[in-house]
Amino acid sequence: MNPVGSGAGVQDIIALRQQILDRSDTLKSLRTPDGGAAAKPAQAGQPDFAGTLKSAVQEVNAAQSRSSELAAAYERGEVTDIAQVMLARQESGVAFEATLQVRNKLLSAYQDIMRMGA
Repeated sequence: MNPVGSGAGVQDIIALRQQILDRSDTLKSLRTPDGGAAAKPAQAGQPDFAGTLKSAVQEVNAAQSRSSELAAAYERGEVTDIAQVMLARQESGVAFEATLQVRNKLLSAYQDIMRMGA
C-alpha cells in the first residue's frame, strides 16, 4: 500500500537530512577555538584582512627605516641632498600618522560592535 510518489518523498527527506548534517558540521567548525580557520583556508585571489594589515605595517616600517638610514647618512656626510632626507622623513611621518588613524578607526568600530550586544 505504498503511495505512488513515496520514492520521491524518501529522496527529498534524505536530501534534507544531508543538508541539516552539513549545516551542523559548519556550525561546529565555527564554534572551535580557532574559529574554523583550519577547516577553511583562505581562498586564492582574495586577500585576507590580517595579511593586508601586516603588509601595510611592514611598508610603514620600511619607510621609517629608509628615513633613519638617510638621516644617518646625511649626518655622516655621505648624502648631500637635504631635500631627499627631508622628503623621506615627511613620507615616513605621513605613513605613520595614516597607520595611527586606521588603528583608531578600527578600535572605534570594534568598540561600537561590542556595545551593540549590550
